[in-house]
Order: sequence, then C-alpha cells, then structure tokens
Amino acid sequence: MIVVMNRIPVHKEHHADFEERFRNRAGLVDRSPGFIRNVILRPAEESSEYHVVMTFWESQAHFMAWTKSDAFREAHKNAGNQPEIYKGPNVFEMYEAVSETVAAKD
Repeated sequence: MIVVMNRIPVHKEHHADFEERFRNRAGLVDRSPGFIRNVILRPAEESSEYHVVMTFWESQAHFMAWTKSDAFREAHKNAGNQPEIYKGPNVFEMYEAVSETVAAKD
C-alpha cells in the first residue's frame, strides 16, 4: 500500500474555507482504480498551519495512473482558485506501508 500526503499551509483564518472545498469536492478520485481512501487532517494545535491531505493506494502504479488521468486534471482544475487561502506551496510526500495494525476485535 502507498500513502500519499500533501501538507498544505493554510492561513488560520481560512481553515474553514479550505475544509469546505474538500467537503464539496467532486469525488473523482473515489472511483479511480487502486484508490483505497482519502483522509483530510486539520491541525490539532493552534501553532500548526498545515492541513494534511492523505490518499491511500493499492500501489504506486495506481497513484501514478491517477495523476495522468483526465479525472485528475478535472479534480484539480480549480486548485489555484482562492490563492489567499494558502500560506505557501504544498509539501508532497509518498510512503510505502511496511506495517499496519487495526483495533483488536474481542
């Protein structure tokens, strides 16, 4: 499994605006082959300005295919709108999961 994370610096006064954009997204990635899930994280501490957008994929090849798709271009066509929301560029990170645990079912 591959986990892709984008750490996005958002001005504190625009946290709600940023989160609303994800609540109203088209959901195009949800139907992409190899897509597992999408998680949007809000900073838990006042000192942090980074939101984290995480997507989970069956493989790196699946993620790369998504980034080259028409659906990806459609999903990101308005990404540059409302530049006042963002404090700077996002930080892209990709990880391969090497271990995972889940809650025990007693």
